[in-house]
Amino acid sequence: MIEKLKKWYMEQEFMTRDDMKLVLAHSRVGIRWMILSVIIGLAVGAFSSLFAWCLGMVTVIREAHPWLLYLLPAGGLVIVGLYRACGAVTDKGTNILLHAVQENYCNVPALMAPLIFIATIITHLFGGSAGREGAALQMGGSLGNTIGRLFRQKKYNRKILVMSGMSAAFSAVFGTPLAAAVFPMEMVNVGIMQYSALVPCVFAAIVANQFAVNMGINPEAFVVINIPPVSPVPLLKILLLGILCAWLSILFCRFLRTAGSLYGLCTKNPYLKVVLGGALVILLTLAVGNGYYNGAGTGLIAMAIEGEVPTFAFLLKMTFTALTLGAGYKGGEIVPAFCTGATFGCVFGHIMGISPSLCAAAGMIAVFCGVTNCPITSMLIGFELFGFSGVKYLLLAISISYLFSGYKGLYKDQVIMQSKYHVKYIHDLAENVQQ
Repeated sequence: MIEKLKKWYMEQEFMTRDDMKLVLAHSRVGIRWMILSVIIGLAVGAFSSLFAWCLGMVTVIREAHPWLLYLLPAGGLVIVGLYRACGAVTDKGTNILLHAVQENYCNVPALMAPLIFIATIITHLFGGSAGREGAALQMGGSLGNTIGRLFRQKKYNRKILVMSGMSAAFSAVFGTPLAAAVFPMEMVNVGIMQYSALVPCVFAAIVANQFAVNMGINPEAFVVINIPPVSPVPLLKILLLGILCAWLSILFCRFLRTAGSLYGLCTKNPYLKVVLGGALVILLTLAVGNGYYNGAGTGLIAMAIEGEVPTFAFLLKMTFTALTLGAGYKGGEIVPAFCTGATFGCVFGHIMGISPSLCAAAGMIAVFCGVTNCPITSMLIGFELFGFSGVKYLLLAISISYLFSGYKGLYKDQVIMQSKYHVKYIHDLAENVQQ
């Protein structure tokens, strides 16, 4: 009987030697990714926690000493000088990370991390209007690639480590590990997720987020109030908000590009350009009469979620950000995009007679979706920042914004792989326009 069972078992071939070899090979790869992603999570988490702490400190200092705004042109000169001294004359920002992941080589400068760290701190200290997540992405991608070099990883593996570093930095600075894990995979080639990076990005995001929390970097959280019951009328209003936010996201990107072009028409000298930009930000701040639009704009976002912001806050924030980043100051575009959407949504809510708090939340993530072309990340950010109250309204605004925002966004090196309107692959923007 025992011999018959042995013979039957051998005939079934539940696990052949080849199968066992394959399982062991996959296991070794999986363990390697987990170890490397934990290392990246710890390294980037530490660097990003320091970055977030420094940003918080310089923001407190700037608000306590408004006269620091007048030193913005001098701060700009320091930034330009630093970049030129390090040989980074043409800084492509986050686009260099996208290009590195897409191409057959992975060349992300190690100096990118400390440069963007110092330059963003200077920009925020003296009142430039810029975000922090874009800078964090650059730091994380640079550190991820550097760690890959230290561990002698091949170029195609370093692409995954770049994405892991981006996830870790976004998670540590903004406190949204779910969205952070997905964002790099979704943003590089829209329509095709880079699932090979799933485990490294998830591990890095979780480790970095936990490290930041343990270091006292508290995640963002907002409470949305006065959410109406789901019915046709409020759904139609949110649908309209989604369309308007899609158009606003296009306008936001145009503001950034136009400002850079206009500065280029005035002068080709980067030192003169940054001084001119700093002077314009100072003059506009004095004209407005407050410092709401300096820095990242998180204060305005909180005001919008609470239901009260100046009517034209969204337009002013776009203008301040375009003048700052177009002149050569450093930072990110993501929080200013959040701020633009939140303030616009709040005003929309007052005009349309629907909860300004809900509209601010919906507008915030709808504009983010429009400028990044990342609907899944936008949904996860909505869940992590606002919870599941009003989730149907948020999903509607995000999906509509994605559909109506077209094929351009913040990052010129981002590739749209699948049509937003047809079940079809696309290869270039010319074909996008024809569709």
